[in-house]
Amino acid sequence: MNTLKFLGLITCLFLVSCDKKDPIVPNEEELITTLNYTLNPTDGGVPTVLKFSDPDGDGGKAPVITGGTLKKNQNYFGTIQILNESISPAKDISAEILNEALDHQFFYSSTAKNVIVTYSDKDSAGNPLGLKTLLKTGLAEKGTLKITLKHLPNKTAQGVVTGQIANAGGETDIEVEFPIDVQ
Repeated sequence: MNTLKFLGLITCLFLVSCDKKDPIVPNEEELITTLNYTLNPTDGGVPTVLKFSDPDGDGGKAPVITGGTLKKNQNYFGTIQILNESISPAKDISAEILNEALDHQFFYSSTAKNVIVTYSDKDSAGNPLGLKTLLKTGLAEKGTLKITLKHLPNKTAQGVVTGQIANAGGETDIEVEFPIDVQ
């Protein structure tokens, strides 16, 4: 009887070890080399583009960050574009973020107290995403505008739906601070 149990155990181990199913690969993060935040004045006019570019990724050369000048007392439609330009053709990661909107959220904060960013898009659960925004300026001032993309934030945590990052958790996919000058 012990021989039958032993052979049964060997057969089970053999069947399990020969399983040809592919392993489940977790969702790998994309390399982000470029972030463009295009601000179009709601009354027309020339857009302002805030740009982050780091073609070699983390390490290596320092990224190039280009800020911008905004008009005082102006409203802007904002759109974010995220790219991986380390490959050819460049890959637009914004489309993936939109497809995985439940798992992502952009956060905006400014040291310029008269610059306010509000969300103009939502995920399928009705929570903010942030690929599209409305930016409002007030009085003339200089400061910075920080844009942070979180992966797997807790969108039900206190303040997160209004853009407060403190309780969001999750992982930071990219965070960039742009110099801005409101004139």
